[in-house]
Amino acid sequence: MLLAKLGQRWQHVRGVARQAQHVSRALDEVDRPYLVAAAWLHDIGYAPRLAATASHPLDGARHVRALGHERLARLVAYHSSARWEADALGLSDDLAAFPREDSATADAPTYCDMTTSPTGQRITLAGRLAEIAERYGPEHLVVRCLQRAHDHLAGAVQRTEDRMQAAGVHE
Repeated sequence: MLLAKLGQRWQHVRGVARQAQHVSRALDEVDRPYLVAAAWLHDIGYAPRLAATASHPLDGARHVRALGHERLARLVAYHSSARWEADALGLSDDLAAFPREDSATADAPTYCDMTTSPTGQRITLAGRLAEIAERYGPEHLVVRCLQRAHDHLAGAVQRTEDRMQAAGVHE
C-alpha cells in the first residue's frame, strides 16, 4: 500500500520479490522467508510517509524495526549501496544502529535489486547501473555511491550466482 502509488517503484519491487522467490531456493530453508520479505520491503523507505532522511534503506529499516522485525530491518538497511549513501549523507552512525550481517542471505537482496529493472524485468548488473546513471544523471549522489560500491555490488551478485549454480537454481 505504501509504494503502490509510486509508479515504476512498485513494478520494480514486485520484480525484486519475484527474483527473491527464485533465488531463495539457493539459501538455507530458514533464511528463505527473510530474503523474500526483504525483497518486498527493500524500497519501503521511499514511501512519502516514511521518508525522514534522504536514505531510503535507513528509513525503511527504521520502519521495519518499529514493527518488531530486527533481522529483516538489518537486511533492508544494508541492501545495495546503502553504506556508501549513508556515508555520503553523514548518516553512517544512524545506519550503524543496525548491525550488518555478512551472509548469503545479506548478499541476496542486493543481487535481486541490482538485477531487476525499474519495470520489474531481469537485467544485468551493468545494465542496471547504466539505467540508474541515465535516469539520475552521472553527478547524482546515488550514481556516485553506486560507483563507489561497485566492487561490493559485483561481489554480492557473483557470490549469489555461484550459490544458485551450486544449488542447481538456474537463472
